[in-house]
Amino acid sequence: MPTHKFKIGQIVFLSASLGDNIPGSAYIPYIITRRLPDHDGEFEYQVRSSNEPHERVVRENQLRKAT
Repeated sequence: MPTHKFKIGQIVFLSASLGDNIPGSAYIPYIITRRLPDHDGEFEYQVRSSNEPHERVVRENQLRKAT
């Protein structure tokens, strides 16, 4: 059975395709705050940035691990 790639509390960056709509997002770290069930066969996550007052829901393929 497939499992989530990222853990709650992990720092990630948004992928370039999603980040094109969010100025500077390629360099803004996001933290995983919640792992959500799969949607159309792909896991989703709730993420938060200290630069924004709200949280976002993103698909697993829209995230990349911070090194």
